[in-house]
Amino acid sequence: MEATPRGVEENMSALTVNSESCENLECYMVLLDAEKMAIGSICFLAGPVTLLENALILGVIAATASLRHRPSYLFIGNLALADVFASCFFTTSFLDFHLFRRSDGPTAYLFKLGGVTMAFTNSVGSLLLTALDRYLCIHRPCGYKVLLTRRRALLGLLVLWSATVFISSLPLMGWTCPTGLTLPCSRLFPYISRGYLACWTGFILVLLALILGAYVLILWKAHRHEASMTVLHAGHARMRMDIRLARTFGLILLTLVGCWLPALSFMLADVAVVLTHTQQRAFAFCSTLCLLNSAVNPLLYALRCRELRLALLHLLEVLGEAAKCKKSNPRLPPREDNNCASHCDVDLPRSSHFCTVLEMLDKQ
Repeated sequence: MEATPRGVEENMSALTVNSESCENLECYMVLLDAEKMAIGSICFLAGPVTLLENALILGVIAATASLRHRPSYLFIGNLALADVFASCFFTTSFLDFHLFRRSDGPTAYLFKLGGVTMAFTNSVGSLLLTALDRYLCIHRPCGYKVLLTRRRALLGLLVLWSATVFISSLPLMGWTCPTGLTLPCSRLFPYISRGYLACWTGFILVLLALILGAYVLILWKAHRHEASMTVLHAGHARMRMDIRLARTFGLILLTLVGCWLPALSFMLADVAVVLTHTQQRAFAFCSTLCLLNSAVNPLLYALRCRELRLALLHLLEVLGEAAKCKKSNPRLPPREDNNCASHCDVDLPRSSHFCTVLEMLDKQ
């Protein structure tokens, strides 16, 4: 009889482990060698890119006074900060567990998982604050400056961070699986109770639903404003504006749902049934989509804002001149008030007048 290769024999033995008799972390380390290489390549590529992108956005906002004092860019900066944490925590803990097969104790593992949970929860929460900020700009353009002050924005961020830290710390505070690693524990996360996993997944789904609802209301409000115009070319302009808005928000929502829904679906399935090793491996790949979402966020939310792009170009110009040791006094981007005329909600090509039109309509 022909001998079975050692690697194949080990993989076959890992697949035949009874899900109910899981006594150590080995039954959660289910990736095959080829899958380890693929996921390792994704993490080693997406992790540093995500870190550099979001660190650049944070640096631009922090270095530009006209941006860091405005609520809209405070939310974008907080999103970048959460994605920086996500790239660091997720990449290191994920590779450490699945590739290097590090078997930590319950406290160390839950601490690492809490960091990943905090970062991703804060990232989705920041997306919700950004969506609500954009809706407020469209819904109340004249009172936008009064309703959303810098103080209220900072208070909202404080509430968001307090909530995410509390939620991510619940397993460390005792909400763990009573049986350790055996059923009814989660088959995706060691020591995690199915009740906690169900609550966290439901919370993220509620946030995603609110984000979706906010953007739908923005489109509806924009359509109503454009429909009220009586100019001769209003119908054609409305069609162009609606198409641009639909494309932008459609891209945002498609990316958000496409990156989060696969992983959340496996989490919901883990609450109801006992997942197989094949499903556990599929979840490992789906979870990397959440990291890819953090890599795409700067392109969708930050770099689409004209003022931030100007500030970035200005910062690069200053750094370039400093490297050449030349004395210069480059002109800073003009400081603008916290109004929605320069807001980046609908910062599409040749549509920066959109909030101004809405404000004029409201005055009428």
